[in-house]
Amino acid sequence: MLPSQALLPAVVFALTALQALASDTFLAAVYEHAVILPDPTDQPVSPSDALALMNKNMDVLEGAVKEAARQGAHIIVTPEDGIYGWRFTRESLYPYLEDIPDPVVNWIPCTDPSRFGPAPVQERLSCMARNNSIYVVANIGDKKPCDSSDPSCPGDGRYQYNTDVVFDTQGKLVARYHKYNLFRGETQFNYPKEPEAVTFETPFGKFGIFTCFDILFYEPAVVLVSKMQVDTVLFPTAWMNVLPFLTAVQFHSAWAMGMRVNLLSANTHNTSTAMTGSGLFTPEGPAAYHYDSATEEGHLLLAELSTHPRLSPTYAPAINWSSYATSIKNFPGENDTFSGAVRRDIFTFSELRHKDGNCTVCQGDLCCHLVYQMLNKRNDEVYVLGAFDGLHGSLIKYHWQICTLLKCPSTNLSTCGQPVETAQTKFEMFSLSGTFGTSYVFPEVLYSGVQLAPGEFKVLRDGRLKSKHGTSKPLITATLFGRLYEKDPPHPLR
Repeated sequence: MLPSQALLPAVVFALTALQALASDTFLAAVYEHAVILPDPTDQPVSPSDALALMNKNMDVLEGAVKEAARQGAHIIVTPEDGIYGWRFTRESLYPYLEDIPDPVVNWIPCTDPSRFGPAPVQERLSCMARNNSIYVVANIGDKKPCDSSDPSCPGDGRYQYNTDVVFDTQGKLVARYHKYNLFRGETQFNYPKEPEAVTFETPFGKFGIFTCFDILFYEPAVVLVSKMQVDTVLFPTAWMNVLPFLTAVQFHSAWAMGMRVNLLSANTHNTSTAMTGSGLFTPEGPAAYHYDSATEEGHLLLAELSTHPRLSPTYAPAINWSSYATSIKNFPGENDTFSGAVRRDIFTFSELRHKDGNCTVCQGDLCCHLVYQMLNKRNDEVYVLGAFDGLHGSLIKYHWQICTLLKCPSTNLSTCGQPVETAQTKFEMFSLSGTFGTSYVFPEVLYSGVQLAPGEFKVLRDGRLKSKHGTSKPLITATLFGRLYEKDPPHPLR
């Protein structure tokens, strides 16, 4: 029989675990990191030089981990490319890579660092988690040898993967994810042969993980939420902001609302490449977010989130995104149209010529409907209703359906669709809807200065995006961003 003193730590641990299991909320953190970049070179540096750079970044990340843990956070997400940056060829990246095993091996790098060969980065990340009793999520590079028996083996005899890792509060490797949808500049990495749906259980919910560009595709993003039923998605990213629809905070908040899950989005911070915008996003909107295009500083965010958002009494019901719009037989109003480009996508636009009115614009199978009332109709600002139904992208294409109430940069209609960050016009009301051919639609409202509008709009069950009591700030765009995954061309590997 064990003495009571020996039983005490076990009892305390058990009570703590039960308390965590019973909790309806957890404290989450994300850190937007201003990455220290290597000098550009086509030649590989020495392993010691590579590790020296990575340790500089991990010094900063460790400070954020300690501060998040001090404030009681259960988990912290750090950005894509947050440990070594992105200025690489395939060859010059190699010294920064480690062999990352499958988590089934039950490995704590902090206590057994050499089990799978040299792994100083995994060891340090594991110790950050273990020493601070917090889950740590990071993005690093995985290398896997291959040979001529594998017909897809690269000529240099190895695969290189953009990889997310998760370490639990004991420092154990509990998740490894290889990015499946590589952005056009990521030629230093290989695609994994099959998409991965990576999940893991914690005392505070079921988590899934993917990286940056993955969020726009059915695999893995929709699979994790719709089929694997995760509560929270972990999202390391290096997101270059693109107005009017794809700034980080704007789209990531909309995605969390449209998919009705928590999204912990940690972005790289680099103003020269327009990278900023991180947040803790929920089905109801942003719990906390950060957007800073003026300074070169990192930023830590924390927020309390629902452990199981689907069980929350405020969990939004499913939306029929085309119900209202398809019921409209004849929608009168301003409908003279013209074409305008949002990047390379040719939208059909109609100018809002009056202070208030109804408007309809159609393109392809999509018709967009707007009812609106401006607080004041300014002569120096132009707004349009726009519709786009088609493929977007260059190397990897994917199908969008977009309805948008959008401010133009000037009174010259040829500028409509170009980026704009500021506005002066407030709206007393707007109601936007569309005949979407998909159930995957993401509602966005963006105010002047690239500010979100939490609590100031709602989505009705019939698919209308409506302001609640007018806009408290001047409006840049109100958008319904739809994805027709079934019309996407095959993945590059297929």
